[in-house]
Amino acid sequence: MPQNKIISTKDIRKIYQMGTEKVYALNGLSIDIHNNEYVALMGPSGSGKSTLMNLLGLLDTPTEGDYILNESKVSEMTNAELAVVRNKEIGFVFQTFNLLPRLSALDNVALPLVYSGMSKKKRSEKAFQVLESVGLGDRVDHKPNELSGGQRQRVAIARALVNDPSIILADEPTGNLDTKTSIEIMAILEEIHSKGNTIILVTHEPDIAEHAHRIIRLRDGVLESDLKNDQVISAHDPNHHYNRK
Repeated sequence: MPQNKIISTKDIRKIYQMGTEKVYALNGLSIDIHNNEYVALMGPSGSGKSTLMNLLGLLDTPTEGDYILNESKVSEMTNAELAVVRNKEIGFVFQTFNLLPRLSALDNVALPLVYSGMSKKKRSEKAFQVLESVGLGDRVDHKPNELSGGQRQRVAIARALVNDPSIILADEPTGNLDTKTSIEIMAILEEIHSKGNTIILVTHEPDIAEHAHRIIRLRDGVLESDLKNDQVISAHDPNHHYNRK
């Protein structure tokens, strides 16, 4: 594995003031993630994994400590620089898909390209290409309510990929999906990883985390464990059976 760090957090804390009390959502967390790693973030509710995801995705900033992304210190970036990096470097996939209901699949996927200075024709061509790559070339004109949950998540993944980001942040990407569809979505993420992307997956489900090559567990805002996963499950493995509730 190439040893260039794409993400490095040094002693980061996220503190919320609740009345007179300080709540430490993250309490001195230091982790490194290298280029093209596939990492699962796990932990019980309130462990800090969503807070960490928001910090890594530049949706929030730490109260203390340093976050270094691609060798740049995030705290030294202007809001405009943060917006550019977020749009170019990071693709987000959410449990609830976050698609705009009135837009077609194609227009939802093309949306992140609006700020790129690309012509509408080029944006549509790029969005179509990416939708084809996730198996939805025949659904480009459908609105979200005309698609199944799995198809909506594919649109969301295509939107995350359209800017060719180096990092994909997937927050409970199979949380609203049945077993069969979850396997299909995990297979797409596997394929994205094989093409060189770094994938960071937040999940509370052990069978989903087992797809990752490394599993980081948080508890009460601190690192509980950080282990290499030697039994990586492939979503393409016909012999693997999910134990979904």
